[in-house]
Amino acid sequence: MSDNSKVSWPELVGLPGEAAKEKILADRPDVQVFVMPEDSIVTADYNTKRVRVFVSKAGNVSKVPKIG
Repeated sequence: MSDNSKVSWPELVGLPGEAAKEKILADRPDVQVFVMPEDSIVTADYNTKRVRVFVSKAGNVSKVPKIG
């Protein structure tokens, strides 16, 4: 069962980026998930259907993934 009210995933910090993406999509199949390096330059727009997952050089989630 998905929880369409979930907007952040602090429990995913430290997990591999792709595993985090799968968990987010399991919770919120209505969003697009982008796994990207933590030093990526991104747009400042807010998108309720987007989650950015920032990963370290080792490929692990380095910041709390959230809607936006």
